[in-house]
Amino acid sequence: MEHPALTLSGLCFVGGVMGYARKGSVPSLAAGITFGAIYAGAGYLLKNNRDWGLEIALGASTFLLAAGIGRSIPTHFSKPVPLVLLGLGAVLTAYYAKKYNEFYPIWN
Repeated sequence: MEHPALTLSGLCFVGGVMGYARKGSVPSLAAGITFGAIYAGAGYLLKNNRDWGLEIALGASTFLLAAGIGRSIPTHFSKPVPLVLLGLGAVLTAYYAKKYNEFYPIWN
């Protein structure tokens, strides 16, 4: 269960650095480092079977989904980076919501 969080941690770090390198975008760098660190922390907690790992991963995925929606709407869903954020956020939110429901049943 920690593999998606650790993978996305690396993708966020690389994406933030690429955004900064290509366009000089400090917000991209800051977001990439922040989300990368959050996902790395969640992956560490999940790997060591500690409390809050699943909740942190679900929260970060939900924020990534919201960021993807927020960046996709002004571009009319035509630019690739916001669509990637939207897609990754949606898939990982669904994944971690399913895992959360397996451990703490909310929906029957």
